Amino acid sequence: MDFELNAEQGMLRDTVRDALTKTYDIETLRAVTDTERGWDPTVWKSLADIGILALTIDDADGGMGAGPVELGAVLGEIGRSLAPEPYLYGVVVPAALLADTDESPLRTELLEGLAGGDLLMAFANTEENDRWPSTAVTTAAAGSGDAVTLTGTKTEVLAGDSADRLIVSARDDAGTIGLYAVEAGAAGVMRTPFRTHDRRRGAQIVLASAPATRLASGDRAGEALRRVDILTQTALCAEAVGAMERALELTVEYLKTRKQFGVTLATFEALTHRAADMYVLLELARSLSSYATGTLAEGTADEIVASRAKLQICRSARQIGQEAIQMHGGIGMTAEYPVGHYVSRLTAIGHTLGDADAHLSRLANSITDWDMVSIG
Repeated sequence: MDFELNAEQGMLRDTVRDALTKTYDIETLRAVTDTERGWDPTVWKSLADIGILALTIDDADGGMGAGPVELGAVLGEIGRSLAPEPYLYGVVVPAALLADTDESPLRTELLEGLAGGDLLMAFANTEENDRWPSTAVTTAAAGSGDAVTLTGTKTEVLAGDSADRLIVSARDDAGTIGLYAVEAGAAGVMRTPFRTHDRRRGAQIVLASAPATRLASGDRAGEALRRVDILTQTALCAEAVGAMERALELTVEYLKTRKQFGVTLATFEALTHRAADMYVLLELARSLSSYATGTLAEGTADEIVASRAKLQICRSARQIGQEAIQMHGGIGMTAEYPVGHYVSRLTAIGHTLGDADAHLSRLANSITDWDMVSIG
């Protein structure tokens, strides 16, 4: 497994970095995320123009057919810049779910819309009192054929506030989970937008006999849900590595320029040792993230690999975030300085789709699945 980006992947990373760093400094980021939408349509169009929105969608559906490694490179740059555009939840996750459904005119229409930047979607799955891994799907699907309606409430639908279409998980009369496409503006769909502490957007969505179209059901839907969970975990790990990398850079820059007692903070050995520990934690996180990405790129969607990576990401992100704030002092807590925003985003990633304890529990419960090694 090669953990290094090739020349084309490196060019992709550099292109995204150039586009986002030219757009977002901390003042611009705060201004954009304080708007009602919470992200910039101009940036969204530029991402569409350079092919980022089409990146993970198959060629046959109007995309570029790139894989997890390319996706990881893009999300690493989104993590570095804190770009608020809903790329992961508004395009990548819905496209991955659609790719695992049966071919149909609707599927083609939705994928082409996502690839061209003309359509924004969201995945409505989480329900009240539901914890990762999500199993408590109680939203009900009634009817059959073209006369399906959905009734239920989905909480925490990231990008759901501005999505044009929704992919909703629901159970039919037989208790079988399926995936359904719903027009966000249809009768029977009520959205209550919310803003997260890391300045992202989402919505609670109430469905009251909302008209829907079945995309997949049974084993097909179950496998799509399993695979998209692993993809999202892996993508979040890549984004977190980019954010941790930038938080460390900001901390080192601050140590080299801020003076105490007439000398720079970098002169104090204890602080440089702590910065070195942050670097070790970053590299541990980067290695596990690359391993999870490489495993997915080889065609293996493994929950245990994803949990190993997410566990290390959670641990590294927490420690790096705490140290970054501590070594910046009071300025690290101000809204005008970027490091606190990185810590907020890392905290949100650490609690999305399972925190460190949840993934540690999954790994502990899987120990008996492995062969014991005997010596002698």
